[in-house]
Amino acid sequence: MRPYIQALCLAIGCAALALPVTAQSSTAEAPRSVRGVIPGVEVLLTDSLHLVQGKRVGLLTNHSGRDRAGTSTIDLLFRAPGVKLTALYGPEHGIRGIAKAGEKISSSIDSATGVKVYSLYGDVQVPTPEMLKDVDVLVYDIQDVGARVYTYQWTLSLAANAAKKPIIVLDRPDPIRADRYEGNLLDPKFASLVGQYPVVLRYGLTPGELLRFLAGTKLIDANVTVVPMKGYRRAMWFDDTGIPRVNPSPNLRTLDAELLYPGTVFFEGTTATEGRGTDAPFTLIGASWLTDHVAIAAQLNALRLPGVRFDTTTRAIEPGYKFGGQTIPMLKVHVTNRNAVRPVELGVRMLRAIQARHPVEFQWRQRQIDRLAGTDRLRGAVEQNTVNALLAEWRRDATRFEQRVKPYLLYR
Repeated sequence: MRPYIQALCLAIGCAALALPVTAQSSTAEAPRSVRGVIPGVEVLLTDSLHLVQGKRVGLLTNHSGRDRAGTSTIDLLFRAPGVKLTALYGPEHGIRGIAKAGEKISSSIDSATGVKVYSLYGDVQVPTPEMLKDVDVLVYDIQDVGARVYTYQWTLSLAANAAKKPIIVLDRPDPIRADRYEGNLLDPKFASLVGQYPVVLRYGLTPGELLRFLAGTKLIDANVTVVPMKGYRRAMWFDDTGIPRVNPSPNLRTLDAELLYPGTVFFEGTTATEGRGTDAPFTLIGASWLTDHVAIAAQLNALRLPGVRFDTTTRAIEPGYKFGGQTIPMLKVHVTNRNAVRPVELGVRMLRAIQARHPVEFQWRQRQIDRLAGTDRLRGAVEQNTVNALLAEWRRDATRFEQRVKPYLLYR
């Protein structure tokens, strides 16, 4: 039986079936899609509309929730026969995806449909009973990036845990391959909206698989149904799927940036910049005091980190960001073989190289770096030059996590 039928059977009472799992080679090139992947929202409308017909639907979505023709999931459900769209919920960056990172979002009314929009990124991060009183089922449709430090999936998990209503996830690809696992398991002491539960930094799951894992392991209490994609394979990159790209958030503008993000995001928790305010965030790392960037690039290139090459440049930083209004020296990370890149290790190695040369200027934003890393041990390893041991431990974490999630996978 096909995986998407199996997932729906779980929701409508079919006999329990083991999910087929086929391990992917860690060096396999992704297969090219011939006709393209069909996202979960289109599967819902063509095969599975009965899941929401006759029900009052609350939709957690943003600008990335759309069909391949570009029509918003909001509009698709609002027009769907027998479906009553009664509430909208917006994550970080708002329901239209244009607010800056960390900017609080207020509730509003959707001008196209007249439906109330409740913000889950501001003073309220978990839907209240008042927000849910006119909802029978909560539907989720947002493009993820496959990194623990993103907020969308944790907004979903918090909402699912609190709602005590059925949750339907309209599944979408993991853009950086759903067969790669890297980084440490989050220490629950550092749980936040950039890491809520113990998963690894690059977690190798689609949004639907992640929620199945969280519910199946009792990390959340939720009744979860996934409407899977058709034609999806775990080794696909986003540009293999044929789904038109929409930037999932304002500063992730390319697939290379999304690939590097699980590692270069660490620089948000330092006095260096992760490239916000430039034309290529998360592929550029710099600081006004990084005047030895040529030597650092050479040092990093000598490590022969797989799949990347380091170059140097300068960039003018937009006002409102670290070093805003200044033109500063920066390191540029070029992806040369995306199947070989290990972004978490890359980020840790860059932290060490810069901190070792600039122990005074390079400083931690302690609360932020510990939340991003999901541990307070990264800082010590960088300062004490014990990153080799730390990364070896993190590789063991990733292997354990890969084994633990196997029962919840939906795709080969």
